Amino acid sequence: METITFTANLERNIRMMQELFRNDDTLIIRRAIGQNGLRCALFFFDGMVNSLAINQSLVRPILRCEQPRLSADILAAAVLQADECRVETDMNKVFAAFLYGDAIVLTDGDARPVLVNTKGFDKRSTAEPENERVLSGPREGFTECFMPNLALIRRRVNDPRLKFRFMRVGSRTNTNVCLCYIAGLCENSLVERLETRLTALDIDSVLDSNYLAERIRDHRWSPFPTLGTTERPDVAASRMLEGRCVIVVDGSPVALTAPFLFQECFQSNDDYYISFLQANLSRILRVIGFVFTITFPAMYAALMLYHRELVPARLLFAVSAAQRGVPLPIGWEILLMLFVLEALKEAGARTPGAMGQTMSIVGGLVLGDAAVSARFAAAPTVIVVAIAGVTGLMVPKLQTAALWLRFVLLAAAASWGLYGVGLALGLTLAALCRMHSCSVPYLLNLVPRISAEHEDTWLRYPWFFHALRPLCRQTPVEGGTPVKLLRFLPLLLLLCGCAREVSPVSALALDCNNGVYCLTAEVVRQDSRRTTPPHRLTCPPPEPM
Repeated sequence: METITFTANLERNIRMMQELFRNDDTLIIRRAIGQNGLRCALFFFDGMVNSLAINQSLVRPILRCEQPRLSADILAAAVLQADECRVETDMNKVFAAFLYGDAIVLTDGDARPVLVNTKGFDKRSTAEPENERVLSGPREGFTECFMPNLALIRRRVNDPRLKFRFMRVGSRTNTNVCLCYIAGLCENSLVERLETRLTALDIDSVLDSNYLAERIRDHRWSPFPTLGTTERPDVAASRMLEGRCVIVVDGSPVALTAPFLFQECFQSNDDYYISFLQANLSRILRVIGFVFTITFPAMYAALMLYHRELVPARLLFAVSAAQRGVPLPIGWEILLMLFVLEALKEAGARTPGAMGQTMSIVGGLVLGDAAVSARFAAAPTVIVVAIAGVTGLMVPKLQTAALWLRFVLLAAAASWGLYGVGLALGLTLAALCRMHSCSVPYLLNLVPRISAEHEDTWLRYPWFFHALRPLCRQTPVEGGTPVKLLRFLPLLLLLCGCAREVSPVSALALDCNNGVYCLTAEVVRQDSRRTTPPHRLTCPPPEPM
């Protein structure tokens, strides 16, 4: 940041400020002379300050002062009437605060500036965020103003151990960034890791929290989020009470939370403000919806292309009749309809106001009906794509991952059938097992032998059952856990490969004896009602590290 060094000559300081901010008409310089000749100058930006505070707290006390000369210390302590008034010698801090709305007061004969808090720029009210509406609970949300956002967090956590660490990021914008945590609940290593990542950033501007999220997150190329986002102060407070950190960025209503776990993708803001029975039902529906949105088009394509014998006869005849006359293969037909669905969603999101929702609904109905009538797409394909699109909206935090997985699984199904679907799902599970967020396993509480002090995983326990604080600790990943899960992948491929000869599995059992896991599947062949010998897959215990 370009700065200057003040001198004891007031007129020279005024000329240096005019030269530094030349061609900037928002800079206001107000000279004030006391009753006995005290000469001072006030510097501030128009639109960034409270004019009433400037007139009543700064100008009026100087004009009424009877001393002919004062030092900066006495001026700040005995003359100026402001809640935050201090003498600052670090020029970088002086100009950073000055550019953010504070006023600089200089007196003749003293080179030290006095910084006065006179911020008064307009800000948005704390309304409920549009993207995080709740059925019941608090209705406040973050705004683009920095300090009011921190005040919303402070109001909810009345604890002296709540800490705010300030830093500035961006060589041009000098954006205020605050690292929030609760001492004693959040691990020091997590705080130091995040602070190191933030201070090491070499970036010109930070206009939104996503500028930081893409640079400090783990697994930058993964479609699964490893940093949480929220616009609600109650969610930010609850994350800190679980031992996490919250990053608040000036100018952005979106706060970042770290670490972020996979199970949080299926949690909603109002799960804790409604009955646990309704919350658990909603979570189960979200999990089912995510599985449907990524696998339904792929499974439909695989069954119709490679495994038609698994489809009931009446359903197969109905789908085949609907497909008669359609010029495209099923795989390309589903791919085209998925592109149309995403185009409608994007057009609806970019169109302003209620017109966007109307365009999405009317466009989907008109295009779907026209495509079926013109035999450009079959009705079952339109239904499958519509179900995948609707269920994808149930988990908004995983929309990016669902979009990519939907196309990847469709390509695998069109190439290798159920073999490809099983392989793609296995590789996805392997990637999730290897992921972490700030040294915390991404599948914490969801994978055997990776557990923490937590009672809120797939289902929400009632409040009267919460005996443990849901702390998020940096638990090291044991080497055998992800490998142990992947050892069942060959059996999954075996069952998919038997699809042409085998009816659905009639028995499936998982046994554990002295640390040895054994998964047994018993199937019945279609050509006879004989029971084949069970397929067994045995997993030895992981070797000691």
